Parts: sequence; structure tokens; C-alpha cells
Amino acid sequence: MKAIITGVTGMVGEGVLHECLNRSEIESILVIGRRPCGIEHEKVKEIILKDLSDLSGIENQIQGYDACFFCLGTSSIGMKEEDYYKVTYTLTLNFAKTLSRLNPGMVFSYVSGSGTDSTEKGKLMWARVKGKTENDLMKLPFKRVYNFRPAFMSPTKGLKNVLKIYKYTSWLFPVIRIFVPGMMTTLAQQGQAMINATLYGYDKQIIDVKDIKILSNRR
Repeated sequence: MKAIITGVTGMVGEGVLHECLNRSEIESILVIGRRPCGIEHEKVKEIILKDLSDLSGIENQIQGYDACFFCLGTSSIGMKEEDYYKVTYTLTLNFAKTLSRLNPGMVFSYVSGSGTDSTEKGKLMWARVKGKTENDLMKLPFKRVYNFRPAFMSPTKGLKNVLKIYKYTSWLFPVIRIFVPGMMTTLAQQGQAMINATLYGYDKQIIDVKDIKILSNRR
């Protein structure tokens, strides 16, 4: 399998890349981002692109791929809906539309989030925008689209792009596992689930925490 990964300078993207590097089924990885990820590996090729919503200049380099793990995202805190819509919905859909045209046999996996609003009508701005993003991704002519909705993810040891909040709240993870197990996965499970959904398929397109755990163990 040949995979494209975005968001590698963030926690989730770096974690997914880490899992991909350790899976023999994945022969090559194309990392696309706004700045260098700092990871050198024989499987990895990197393209630096200032505007990720416009792939016209690299179309000849993004053909022939089997999977895209779209891990790019930003927090909605302090953002106006118009701005959040632009960096979440518009960028993602423009990116995906180009890939679906060039790689119709591709499986596209999008990292959304627990609480995403599929009705697009709820009170939470970020949930509505994420919901519209998921819904419109599933309309594109990919082989399959999976929308992953993780909640709390314990980081993978040794990785550098761990969110600051996780550094200060990691002591809560054992408590969450005991009292709210349906909200807790590991970053490794997230990466393995995305890989396995692509390789083996899954009967749902909305992948919640329970499904992530199931998929992470599938071989």
C-alpha cells in the first residue's frame, strides 16, 4: 500500500505516520505539509506546500496512491465560524476532491472527533462544520471514505508533537479508562485502526471509539 499523510507536524498525524513506518504492508508514504516534519526514513517522501487547498502544482506527484490519512486539523477555540469553516471544511474538501479525481481507487480516512454533528444543525459550531465535512467527503468518488471520531488519546511514548494539554493531564488517563472506557484510546490504536480500515475494510463509515478499538486489532 502507498499512502499519503497530512498533519504529521501535529500529534495525530505524527502518531499515524509512526504506525505506518512499522507496518510492512505499507511500502511508501508521501507526507504533505506546510513545514518539514523532520522525519527521515527510506519509506518517506515529503512535499512542502504553503497552500494545502491547492494541489494543482503537484498533481503529477500525488497519483497512484491507495490511501490518504488526513490528520490535519485545528482547534476552533477563539475562531469565528467563517475562519474555522475555511481551514476545516474548504481546505479538506479541496484536497480530497483533487485526490478523488486522480486516485479513484483510494480509501480516504478523515480524523474528525467525538461529538461531531452529522445533522449539521446543532448548537456547537465546530461540530456542525465537522459534520458537513464528513458528509460531503462521503459523497466524493473514492473507493471508500472513513470518518474517525476519537475522543481522548493517550500519546505514543517518544513522539515529539504531543499536545501540551496531554502533558499536563496524562495522570487522568487511568481514571478515564476505568470510569469512561468508551472515551479512551491510544494514539497507536488510532493509527492501526486507520491502516486496517484501508487494508481490510469496515462496515461503518463513521468510526467511533469502540470501532477504533475493534479495527486496531484486525489482521
